[in-house]
Amino acid sequence: MVRDRRFERFALAFVLGSIAGSCTVGPDYVAPAPPTQDAWSRALTTSAGGDASALDAWWTQFHDPVLDELVASALANNRDLRAALWRIEAARAQLGIARGEWFPDVDGTGSYTRLRPSEHALGAPPPAPGTDSIDVDNGNFTTVGLDASWELDVFGRIRRSVESADAALAASIEDERDLRVVLLADVAALYFEIRTLERRIALATQNADSQSSTLGLTQRRLDVGMAPSLDVAQAEANLAFTRSEIPALTEARELARFQLAVLLGEEPAKLRDCSHTEFAPLLAPDALAVPPPAELLRRRPDIRAAERRLAAQIARIGVAEADLYPRFSLTGSYGYESTDGSRTLTSDSRTFAIGPSFRWNLFDGGRIRNAIAAERAFAEEATALYENIVLRALAEGESALASVELERKRMAELETAAAAGARAVDAVRTLYEGGLTDFQNVLDAERTLFQAQDRHAASQGRVAQNLVRLYRALGGGWSASTTSPEPSSPTTETMDLP
Repeated sequence: MVRDRRFERFALAFVLGSIAGSCTVGPDYVAPAPPTQDAWSRALTTSAGGDASALDAWWTQFHDPVLDELVASALANNRDLRAALWRIEAARAQLGIARGEWFPDVDGTGSYTRLRPSEHALGAPPPAPGTDSIDVDNGNFTTVGLDASWELDVFGRIRRSVESADAALAASIEDERDLRVVLLADVAALYFEIRTLERRIALATQNADSQSSTLGLTQRRLDVGMAPSLDVAQAEANLAFTRSEIPALTEARELARFQLAVLLGEEPAKLRDCSHTEFAPLLAPDALAVPPPAELLRRRPDIRAAERRLAAQIARIGVAEADLYPRFSLTGSYGYESTDGSRTLTSDSRTFAIGPSFRWNLFDGGRIRNAIAAERAFAEEATALYENIVLRALAEGESALASVELERKRMAELETAAAAGARAVDAVRTLYEGGLTDFQNVLDAERTLFQAQDRHAASQGRVAQNLVRLYRALGGGWSASTTSPEPSSPTTETMDLP
């Protein structure tokens, strides 16, 4: 008994000494430096004093109830978003696996063996005196007990593994947030595209009606001998060309509606009508919240995800380097052994063992060194990917700002052109009816009006879509206080897993 207690004290001292002398191998993670650019090269005149928190729900700034409903439906039913939530659950489970290595492994064991030794086996007992046969003992052997093993994280392999899994979980959460940003931007862009196409279809129909009236005018003048048949033919051609635009625009609208249905998690044939009873102009927000470039590191989930992936990869270097050093463990067992089943669980059948152990790979053909080199190369790759995402984010912000400003100027000029074209058509028709100008001027005026109105409507849609691009480039569409998934977040009443 004294010997057992000394051994237990030795084992305890070994454990405490190993823990006290433990260290963590591998490089410690240092977050990348933020971008040095402190201002955008093109500042919008309406962006001063904007509230950056408005980016969380940027779509509400359009004051469009239909768009609000579409966004809510996409957040509730989009399948990609639901898959991302399950990926978070998988990453959370992986973190639990890594953390589980902190604790000992305990296995319950048990066996029953019915034994009959061979009479001809090596070491078999000799025949009994005066006989030619061997007395073979038949017997039972029963064991019941517990086996335990506890790895002591002397060199930080487990710590680095947990660190990597924790960063990977954070990256999966940021991926889900980035998917929200992309999803809401795509929903709004498709909605504005549909609205724009509806407007262009309405304008084409309106111009076709006007040109049909002009055709009737030329036909009446031909009937009384006041116009040549050429005027009628040109009017028919002009009307047919305008009408030919309507099917193409309608096809584009239907394709956009089908794409929108997928984002909303609905069957294309059952997509609700997202148009307005009466077309209302696409009203862009007057005040834009444009945070400085350095804010992108906080706002954009894809940058945050890339940074967390870099942190996870740096930790994996430590996991690989830990294999250069020995692994220390404390192993033990406790149980009962007996050849008599009825006495298996009695005190005199008890057995136990406890003791430290280590394992150290002394030669592996360079596998560990190469594994470390591979993890370091992956870390350099992750660094380059992170830096590239930051540069791309800055470029997207700059291009979106430029597109918003320049398209607004273009839209203003096209609005002037459309208004002037409408006045020109009224004036030239009056002159033509009075015989003061030829029909070619009427055709030119009507074509110019249709072209100006169509381009103005398309420009209105591009202004709205460019604003969506800007909000997406700035990382708008999520809020840390409302979108951090909880462990049960993917579970819904409509989701059944096999």
